[in-house]
Amino acid sequence: MKVVIMAGGKGTRISSIASDIPKPMIKIDEKPVLEHEIECLRKQGFTDIIITVSHLGNIIMDYFGDGEKFGVKIKYFNEVEPLGNAGALFKIKDDLKDDFLLLNADAIFDIDFNRFVKFHKEKGGLVTLFTHPNSHPYDSGLIITDSNDEVIKWLSKEDERPENYKNLVNAGLHIISPKILENKIDSAKIDLDRQLLKPLAGKGKMYSYKSSEYVKDMGTPDRYNAVCKDFKEGKIKARNLTQKQKAIFLDRDGTINILKGFLTNIDDFCLENKVSDAIKKINDSGYLAIVITNQPVIARGELTIEELDEIHNKMEKLLGLDGAYLDAIYYCPHHPDKGFIGERIEYKIICDCRKPKPGLIFKAAKDFNIDLANSWMVGDYKNDILCGKNAGCKTAKIDLELKNEFDADIVGKNLFECINKILGA
Repeated sequence: MKVVIMAGGKGTRISSIASDIPKPMIKIDEKPVLEHEIECLRKQGFTDIIITVSHLGNIIMDYFGDGEKFGVKIKYFNEVEPLGNAGALFKIKDDLKDDFLLLNADAIFDIDFNRFVKFHKEKGGLVTLFTHPNSHPYDSGLIITDSNDEVIKWLSKEDERPENYKNLVNAGLHIISPKILENKIDSAKIDLDRQLLKPLAGKGKMYSYKSSEYVKDMGTPDRYNAVCKDFKEGKIKARNLTQKQKAIFLDRDGTINILKGFLTNIDDFCLENKVSDAIKKINDSGYLAIVITNQPVIARGELTIEELDEIHNKMEKLLGLDGAYLDAIYYCPHHPDKGFIGERIEYKIICDCRKPKPGLIFKAAKDFNIDLANSWMVGDYKNDILCGKNAGCKTAKIDLELKNEFDADIVGKNLFECINKILGA
C-alpha cells in the first residue's frame, strides 16, 4: 500500500521552536519528526512513499532524497501554488491506483499500521479514519459512529454539537480509496476534511478505527515539549498495539459516578469527587482506562441500549471537560433471573460477561493486547474484586471505611486514592 505524507504546512504556531525549517523537520531525540514517521512505516513494510511539500520543501527533499538511505522509495510533489491540504492529491491521483495511507507529516506516532489496514479491508469502505479520545474534546471536531463503527456524523469545531457526546476525534491518519478523487471540485484550494471526508458521513462509505495508540501533533511549543517528554519516557513506542498493554479496569456505579441504585435517569448521573483527576492520572501513566460495568437495567427493560449510550456519552463529556478520557467502555446487558414485568427476554441469560465472570475483561484484553497480570480492576463491590481476580488482575477496593473483606490488593476511600496507591504517588 502506498503512503502519501502531507508535509506542506508552514507551522506558524510553532515558529518559536524552529522558524527556518519546515515543521516536519523539527527534531525529537535528534531526528526530524518526519524521519520518525518514515521509520515506523518502513519497519512494517510500507516503503512506497509520496511526500507533498511546499513551504521550505527543498530542505525536506535534500534531507531524504529518493529515500534509499532510509530503506524506502520516495517521490515528491512540490506545491508551488497553495492548493489547500488536499489539492495535491488530485495532482498525483494518477499515481494512486489503489487504496493508500494518507498521513500528516507533523505528527508523532507509533502505531500498528497492519492492524489499521486489516480493519479497513474488513469494513470495505472508501475511507477509514484513525480515531481516538483526547483530553480536549470540547474544542475538537467530533466523529459520531454507530455500533458497526460507521461514521454517521462528522462535527467540525464550529458545528453545533449534541448536549452529550462520545469523546472521539480524528487523529489525522487515514486510509483512502482513490475513488474519492473522482469528485469534481472547482475551488482552487481543497480542504480534506470539509470537502472530501465530511460529506461521506452517514452514507455507509466511511468507518472509524478507534485505537489507544500514540498519535499527537506538535503544532505548538507546549505540545512539542510534551511529545519530547513522552518520547524520552518510552510512552510513544509502548502504546503500539504490537506491544503488551497495561490497563486499569474501572467499575462504573459507585466508582466513577455517584451510586444511585439502578441508574436509569441520565439526570441522576454525576461524577464522584476527584474522579476526573484520578482518570487523568491514568491517562498520563501509560495505563489504559477501561470501564467494565454490569448494566442489568437493559435486561430488566428499564433502559434501552440507546439510553445507556447517552448516559455513557454524558460520562465521556463530563470527563472531557476536565481533561480526562476513557479508552473504552464495556458493559454487560444481561441478567439471569426471569419472570419480571417488562423484562427483555433476549437478555435474560446466563452469560460469560456479567461480573464476577471475567468475560468483559478478556474481551478488552483481546482488543487491546493487554497483559492482565500487570493490570488492575478497581471497584466498590464484591463482584468487581472477584472479577479482577478471575481475570488474573490485581485488584483495588473502594471503601469509605477502608474495609477489605474481599482481600483486594489495596483499598482506598475513593478512586483517586486507589489510583494514587496503584501508581505509587
